[in-house]
Amino acid sequence: MYCAAMTRFFLALIASLWTLPAFAIEQGHCHAETPCKIDGRSYHVREPDGWDGKSPLPVLLHFHGWMRQGDLIVKHQRIAGATKRRGVLLVAPNGQGRSWDFWDDQTADVGFANAVLADVARRYPIDREHLYVSGYSYGSAMAWRYACQSGNEVTALLAVAGTLRQSETCPQAPGEVRHVHGTADTVMNFPFGADGDETYPVLLWREKFGCTGGDHRGNWKAVDWLTFDRTVWSDCEAGKVSLDTHPGGHFIPHGWIGWQLDELLGRVPVYP
Repeated sequence: MYCAAMTRFFLALIASLWTLPAFAIEQGHCHAETPCKIDGRSYHVREPDGWDGKSPLPVLLHFHGWMRQGDLIVKHQRIAGATKRRGVLLVAPNGQGRSWDFWDDQTADVGFANAVLADVARRYPIDREHLYVSGYSYGSAMAWRYACQSGNEVTALLAVAGTLRQSETCPQAPGEVRHVHGTADTVMNFPFGADGDETYPVLLWREKFGCTGGDHRGNWKAVDWLTFDRTVWSDCEAGKVSLDTHPGGHFIPHGWIGWQLDELLGRVPVYP
């Protein structure tokens, strides 16, 4: 009886494996704080809450800040807390030496990020119409670099407190750029333009997209204790740019990433 019961158990197990999607079997234990290994490097991934295991997933590729790693990102409430509630797959690559090489267009980190996305697409069903690239601090500058060098398939860049030089020449570009920066930031200094111009941080993309005068939308809030001032450039030859400034320093604002994802996914923005 024992042998017969074990036989039935293993037959049932095999049958259940046949019903699983191929990516679910391949994925194994590579999830959340356990990194996925690729070409001698690694990245982290976190599925959204309540995912059915087969529906295509929008993706947020997020580059961590200096001296951080992706294991922090996949449990960070202002990042993972936003994606997991919105059906978005969070992908967090690990920078070499806990940093990123975004300084010029010769960086190998752009190719690494492309390899990460290819590996993610092998493991998960990806909604390629909704690919978002984000980052904070040094990671924001890396997100800018990625969008600059390999952004043609990126739906939107969501950058937090970090840029490239506005004189850079970008061969590629995302469909849309959203940038947030504190005017009191002294870590990745707010890049004021001439005569204190607070729209200068997105000059590169405005020129790339052929945008004309911006539309000052005024104040908005995701949380009561922080007010953003938004300017949008939608009268562009291609693409769209928005800039949110706030009077604070160097941090990821509560609710900002989630708010952008809601707007981009056609939902009513909420917090958290």
